[in-house]
Amino acid sequence: MPKPIVAIIGKPNVGKSTFFNYIVGSRISIVEDVAGVTRDRIYAESNWRGKNFTVIDTAGIEPNSDDVILSQMKRQAAIAIDVADVIIFLTDVRQGVTATDKEIALMLQKSKKPIVLVCNKVDDYQKYKNDIYEFYNLGLGDPMPISATNAQGIGDVLDAIYEKFPKDNVEEDDDERIKVAVIGKPNVGKSSLINKILGEDRNIVSNIAGTTRDAVDSYYKCEQGKYTFIDTAGIRRKSKVTESIEKYSVMRSLLAIERADVCLMLIDALEGVTDQDAKIAGEAHEAGKGIIIVVNKWDEYQKDTGTLEKYKKEVYAKLSYLSYAPIIFISAKTGQRVNKLFEMINYVAEQNSKRVTTAMLNQVINEAIAIVQPPTDKGKRLKIFYGTQASTKPPTFVIFVNKKELFHFSYERYIINQIRKEFDLTGTPVRIIVREKGEEKI
Repeated sequence: MPKPIVAIIGKPNVGKSTFFNYIVGSRISIVEDVAGVTRDRIYAESNWRGKNFTVIDTAGIEPNSDDVILSQMKRQAAIAIDVADVIIFLTDVRQGVTATDKEIALMLQKSKKPIVLVCNKVDDYQKYKNDIYEFYNLGLGDPMPISATNAQGIGDVLDAIYEKFPKDNVEEDDDERIKVAVIGKPNVGKSSLINKILGEDRNIVSNIAGTTRDAVDSYYKCEQGKYTFIDTAGIRRKSKVTESIEKYSVMRSLLAIERADVCLMLIDALEGVTDQDAKIAGEAHEAGKGIIIVVNKWDEYQKDTGTLEKYKKEVYAKLSYLSYAPIIFISAKTGQRVNKLFEMINYVAEQNSKRVTTAMLNQVINEAIAIVQPPTDKGKRLKIFYGTQASTKPPTFVIFVNKKELFHFSYERYIINQIRKEFDLTGTPVRIIVREKGEEKI
């Protein structure tokens, strides 16, 4: 069985994200004093008293809202309630019990899930202790006073959660999961792709660019393996990043790339590769991640004989540094070729973590030298003594030479191409570190 899941539920702006960030020990959820900042469910891992569990920070519930985004936020929270083993109902002691709180309480009671009722913003217990009694009217048991901002009373809440965990949970090992970041500019279909894979409305989908502001983790298991899909906020041009919330989102997307094993670089088939696509893909390349170029909305593209190969050439022409990355043409809307992604993800992840023996590496290097002699400069020729692999993710090789300055970029690219040719390494960057003999530290 998987780890127990704890969902944090409540109306907007009661401090859910601050509470969530404290529990998981990092600033994962965006914290801003603006209602509705957290739009999708946010997952993270935590531990209390030796027990690992998953925490979901949900969007605030507005039961009677007609707003498209707010109504979808309610649906997301409902999904979180459905999958949770324990629910934390977070309220605001300063606002008192509101009509929204009462409706949420009824929703939670119908779920039949264990509930921990928490009153947040009790920064001064003596000042607010009498206000806490009002929350007994929700019929959810004893309200627990806390101050998420000041980290007061949170240990007591975690103890209460711990006592409500399902018994005899066997933890699932997440190490074998491939972490896949779905990246790209806003409105190219990142959330639609994940929703198609998961078969549920996991992420909010609308035609409003930038709907997904947080990077969201989704766990998925199928015949091909186990995966964690990270739906990142669309990365906008910096000139358009004006709101502080959008700045957080760009940072979150870059952090999501760092966490990933493989990045699915989504491109809108109708728009083609834009300058913004090139910048986003460059972030994944520089981070050394496995990369698959995914051309979405292919069902809407006008085709004739040779269209696919012509389109591939145009993509590689604009993303020349990603010539190693495979391209797949899909439709997240219809599901066309979406299932083909898993085999490709597995293969690229394997190449990104591939190890090459020193003997085989040096054999390839020696053959490369025999075919194309190392360059010379002012009568001095580059000598390559030997190479060894230093690390994986991406495959990184240290080459020992007589003079670093003689190892020109063009020859480095040649050596990398020969290594690729011999060991494949599809979908992954390859790094070379050049050292002069005597610099033995790797």
